[in-house]
Amino acid sequence: ELEGEVLFDSFSRGLYSTDASIYQIEPVGVVIPKTTTDVFRALEIAKEADLPVTPRGAGTSQSGQAIGEGLVMDTSKYLTGIGELDRAAATIRVQPGVVLDRLNQWLEPHGLFYPVDVATASRATLGGMAANNSAGARSIRYGMMVDNVRRVSGALADGTPVSFGLEIPTGGVESELASTLATLRRREDAELERRIPKVMRRVAGYNLDRISPDGAEIVRLLVGSEGTLAFFTELELQLAPLPSKRVLGVC
Repeated sequence: ELEGEVLFDSFSRGLYSTDASIYQIEPVGVVIPKTTTDVFRALEIAKEADLPVTPRGAGTSQSGQAIGEGLVMDTSKYLTGIGELDRAAATIRVQPGVVLDRLNQWLEPHGLFYPVDVATASRATLGGMAANNSAGARSIRYGMMVDNVRRVSGALADGTPVSFGLEIPTGGVESELASTLATLRRREDAELERRIPKVMRRVAGYNLDRISPDGAEIVRLLVGSEGTLAFFTELELQLAPLPSKRVLGVC
């Protein structure tokens, strides 16, 4: 039922049983979706078969986030489209399989770049970077992924399409989810303030403290959720002007 590749042979399952971590888990099978429609349909089929789904980009995660015993869906081969660039707002839309270095090469003639500069930039995909809230050496100046993703579009576990940005959703399943999350955010406000470490980047849990108590900015909860809340099919990114000069300091 898909346009992309469906791999259930033992060799492919072996290839996808590892990532950059020390772990090894063989999946039931692998899907390499060719289109966003493939993603939605594969999620529906996985739900019917009661199979968990693990989204995968470059597989550079070091804690086993890109492997799982269910269905692995690899976005890095076909979901690599670079979409609309808004020069005035300095934003761009990309599919999750776009590699960071390729995006920055594409943006260079426009005098812009995406400033979350991970060490694995030649391989890391934007979808994976959003999933684990990547940071990079310049995050003190530009912020992390959670500060530079304006919208996430994708699908819930049952294949339902969703799109969350910085605004309060006004209808559909997005509005219902935002209302529930806002209630949870307000209820746990004191506990979040007491428990969450006062450090810039943390990846132990969800970014519940980063959403607004009124239900806005749900996108900031999706960033860092490691594929557990939604399967990302498109990201709207906040860009920055290319620096006119570069300086290296040696201590």
